[in-house]
Amino acid sequence: MRDHPAARWTAGLVLVAACLTGCATSSAQEISAPPPKPLAPCAWWYGIGQPPTSQEIELAAKRYQVVVLNADQGAAMRRLRQLNPRVKVLVYKDLSSTRNYAGAVDGGQDAVFLPSGIGYVAAQEHHPEWFAQDVNGRRIEWQGYPKHWQMTVWNPAYQQAWTEAVVREVTREGWDGVLADNDFNSLSHYSSAVLAGTANVAETDRKLRDGLDAFLSKVGDALTNADKLLVPNVSETHLLPGRWTAHSRFGGAMEENFGFRENGGTGGLLTFRGNEFQELRAQAALGESMLLLVTRTHNAREERSGYASAALLAGPRTCWTRATTDDYRDPEWSTLQDSGLGEAIDAASRLSNGVWTRTFTHGWVAVNTTASTQTVVPPEDLIAAGASISLPTPTPTPTSTSKPTSTSSTATSTPAPPPLTLAAADAAILIDPQQLVKRGAWRVTRDEFRVGSLWAR
Repeated sequence: MRDHPAARWTAGLVLVAACLTGCATSSAQEISAPPPKPLAPCAWWYGIGQPPTSQEIELAAKRYQVVVLNADQGAAMRRLRQLNPRVKVLVYKDLSSTRNYAGAVDGGQDAVFLPSGIGYVAAQEHHPEWFAQDVNGRRIEWQGYPKHWQMTVWNPAYQQAWTEAVVREVTREGWDGVLADNDFNSLSHYSSAVLAGTANVAETDRKLRDGLDAFLSKVGDALTNADKLLVPNVSETHLLPGRWTAHSRFGGAMEENFGFRENGGTGGLLTFRGNEFQELRAQAALGESMLLLVTRTHNAREERSGYASAALLAGPRTCWTRATTDDYRDPEWSTLQDSGLGEAIDAASRLSNGVWTRTFTHGWVAVNTTASTQTVVPPEDLIAAGASISLPTPTPTPTSTSKPTSTSSTATSTPAPPPLTLAAADAAILIDPQQLVKRGAWRVTRDEFRVGSLWAR
């Protein structure tokens, strides 16, 4: 049956009007959202070491833009949201293991909230084939981490069960997404075992990597469809070009050894080797996903090089933290995060001697990524972050009305700043003292934090 022409015209006009209204609304929303700024690295908290206290939660709401908590800390997540609706709170989940230590298994039953996606008891009773085995048919317990058991991350049934359980929990509890731990490159960090069905360590690692590639895609698609983030803790991406980019596409990625020094602490910075830094840099510039960077700091040099390297990657979603303990039991903070660099006004650039530099509205950073001492000329009139400032003594106003005998004798040229010497794998963070004098102690406030379709101001 054909429609009456008048009806078709009326329907068409209504459709056009609706489209124009919708398009206008959409355009207005896009215009009203300011483009994100490449600010100095934000602070984040990898709060998985122990349950946070109420005081720590209150402090976290003021300090951090991203917080990661264990799955049994839903109350802390909701309290954080009350105190700061803009903070992104991710739940910790391990991709590669199931666990049966106290807290993960209690009274012979899996805990309600697990550190992994699949409970040990459930796997033991219903899917023992999900426990990975070595060539001798034995299950693989991680060395240094008792009661952590390697799972068959390449098994589609395990992947699907993990994905369904985690997405259901994240949606029900209201987390912003998942920090997925142990997206690793090699089993050798946890065990010397060779997986059943593989001939050697290289084949074992390839089987794990290929499995995790497919696993990440499945989890990422499911979380994206649920409007949630997936941020894997992906390791050793300097060894495999493209892996960071591929594994960060669902919301971001975590680098747990950012600014790590090679050769037992005598070489250059590992982050800048291979293709990793270029991939991190491209992701930071796009500003569409998070870079969660951790530098393990045992001294001031490691703290400087970690923060300054993160500043080279300054973007709308770049967050950095130091780690002074191996178990992340403390909320971390560095005074460098109060230095107030401001907004990056150029891209990071590499000098011929291997030093990287970047300029900000209120400062400048330089990182010597090499294993030997290098020099670099800093901009004028800047001081080291954290240095004390003394105000200049005002020059007395002359009372004499006599004219100077020669104008040419008073002409002076501003001397160039002296070269700055940077030790191997060290860095400098310099700031504008006038800005500090003008505003006292100042901080950059992030008025927005958006990842994909998640938007907060």
